[in-house]
This record gives sequence, structure tokens and C-alpha cells, in this order.
Amino acid sequence: MTGPTHLDAAGRARMVDVSGKAPSRRTALASGAIRMSVEALEALVRGELPKGDAFAVARVAGIQAAKRTPELVPLCHPLALDHVAVDVEPDPALPGVRARAEVVVTARTGAEMEALVAVAGALLSIYDMAKSIDRGMSIEAVRLESKAGGRSGEWSRVVEPASPDPGNR
Repeated sequence: MTGPTHLDAAGRARMVDVSGKAPSRRTALASGAIRMSVEALEALVRGELPKGDAFAVARVAGIQAAKRTPELVPLCHPLALDHVAVDVEPDPALPGVRARAEVVVTARTGAEMEALVAVAGALLSIYDMAKSIDRGMSIEAVRLESKAGGRSGEWSRVVEPASPDPGNR
């Protein structure tokens, strides 16, 4: 394939024509995190946020976000999702919360954007639920971890070696 796939010959935005592709099983896994104060994380873990159970709401928000991806990313194809799983877990080492989303679809195009949007939606929901305690939270490292299926096959993020501690030189 030559040239940008989302532009026509005149340089105008277009949705890619996938009608010639055969549907296949496609999966994608994405992850991300939100950093917050220790106080906010402790309130979240104890279930003491004024808005309620942030973990439950974040899981549902992530699933809902995956389903609405083409409304948020203009040139995405609407997909009939077969499965969406969103997991959110506290991580005291951040301090904050880590989110992961897995999306499975049988379609002509992949599920990567749906997995990424699911993670973003879950983390934004955590922000909304905890902002009364910490407005300085930071959503970080929303990224694709792996994908399988389709013409390009399998891909997994290469784990980079830890950088040396600059204090030990």
C-alpha cells in the first residue's frame, strides 16, 4: 500500500474501504495508568469516594467507551464487539490505578482503537470519581500492548530493559 490510507487522491479525509477483506477473529490488549495522591488512592481503595465505587464504575465506563469508539475517533469503523473486558487495579507504587482492556471482534478491521479507548474511558472515570480529593491526577502511558489477527498478524510490545539508576554512577 502506498500513501496515507485515510486520505483520498485529493488529500481529503476518508474512511478506508475494508469491504474486500474477509472477516477474521481479532484481539487487542491495551493498558494505561492514572497517578494520584496517596490520600486519593487510599479513599478509592477504602470505597470512601463521595461518588461511590470507582472501580465498578470504571469497568463499566471502559466497556461503554469501547462500544462508542467510532463516535470518538472519526474514521474508525463501527464494529460489533464480541467481547470487552476491563480490569482496574490499585497500584500503591505509582501511587494510582492501572487499567487494562481486552477487546475481541470478528470483523474486517482490528480492535486496537477500541481497546485503547476502553482504557482511556476507564481512567477518565477514575479521574471523575476522585477529583474531589485530587485534581492533579495524571493519566499516563495509554498504549497498545498486543494485537492478533488480520492481515498484519500478531504484534506485541517489546519490553524495554530498565534504565540504569542515575544515582549509581
